[in-house]
Amino acid sequence: MSKRLIILVLMLNYFLFGLLLNSVGVVIMQSINSFGVTKESAALLEGFKDIPIAVVSFLVASFLPRLGYRHAMMIGLVVVMLACLSMPILSSFWATKMLFLSIGASFALIKVSVYASIGLLTSGKQGHASLMNAIEGVFMLGVLSGYWVFSFFIDSDNPASQEWLNVYWWLAAICLFNLLVMSFIRFGEGEVAPPGSSLSRDFLAMLRLAARPLVYIFVISVFLYVLIEQGLGTWLPTFNNEVLGLPSAISVQVTSIFALSLAVGRLSAGLLLRRVSWYILLSGCILGMGVLMVLVMPLSYDVEVAADVNWFSMPLAAYLIPLIGLFMSPIYPALSSVVLSSLPLREQSSMAGLIIVFSALGGTTGAMVTGVIFGRFDGQTAFYLALVPMAVILVLLRGLKRETERAPAEVS
Repeated sequence: MSKRLIILVLMLNYFLFGLLLNSVGVVIMQSINSFGVTKESAALLEGFKDIPIAVVSFLVASFLPRLGYRHAMMIGLVVVMLACLSMPILSSFWATKMLFLSIGASFALIKVSVYASIGLLTSGKQGHASLMNAIEGVFMLGVLSGYWVFSFFIDSDNPASQEWLNVYWWLAAICLFNLLVMSFIRFGEGEVAPPGSSLSRDFLAMLRLAARPLVYIFVISVFLYVLIEQGLGTWLPTFNNEVLGLPSAISVQVTSIFALSLAVGRLSAGLLLRRVSWYILLSGCILGMGVLMVLVMPLSYDVEVAADVNWFSMPLAAYLIPLIGLFMSPIYPALSSVVLSSLPLREQSSMAGLIIVFSALGGTTGAMVTGVIFGRFDGQTAFYLALVPMAVILVLLRGLKRETERAPAEVS
């Protein structure tokens, strides 16, 4: 089977789930408007998405090669297709919770399969990092597309309208298309699950993996990074709507600047990492995030917006705040690639599971904490608090650099 076709399939699935997963910010805003739920209740949607990602990843990562990466991804697509079909039929906040639960559980299967497959499709750390950033870049293109797709179905003149639910007919159709493409490929997972190993041994090996300094420093860093990304990304549409005073549809559309920044940053990071040390690049990215936050956030106070505001007359903060994605974007895939490529191939599925578990926990924590602070104080305070985990990650990068330099001797 051509590696290019397999890579294309991985990218198709990642594009779809980028669109679905990061629609949570839009759906939070629309649930507040259409279903009349509070900000605190709407913030729970992040938990319905991320907790299943963590639980399913933890339970299946160690033996997923036995099920097969292809079968796992097809199961995930079927589950999400059915959940999408239920949204316009049931038209309720309860159905929205079940949708994100299904998306989260399915994405665990998709992401573990994709991350573990990268090691089968590449050789060397540079090749691994390049493909990882390319796939994550496609994920962000899915996120970018999602903001525009959803905005086309939102009625800004009637915020309580439920017409936006019709987008899910189209999303179900994309799931079906990906399933048809998947039916033509095969994966070679046999070399990852050595004969004689058992499910219990595989699971215990994953737990022992988490005790390595290389791994636990990494997972803390990933937890904090995703806390920042999801906290900002999930609540940016609501920030645009309530703090900057933009109409609902434009609030969603302008969030696409954030997704575009993430996509550009990740796609370009693959080139930069061939010439620049990952430690230097990521340290610079974190410092850039902090400086941009401090300089730009004051522009969001006391904003006045015209009744006929459009893309060319928005307040300056609406354009500048999302640009934090340019500095943020290389961090997650670069960290993941550094750690995965430092481990033997047989351990990469388990490591992918740990990455996803702590990413999911970080995403839930970030979105919920940001939502609570947003509701009780204001959007600026909620966003300013992202400076704290940024500072902690900057410190942890030094420890991670030290442990990755030791890793080749440990795993040989």
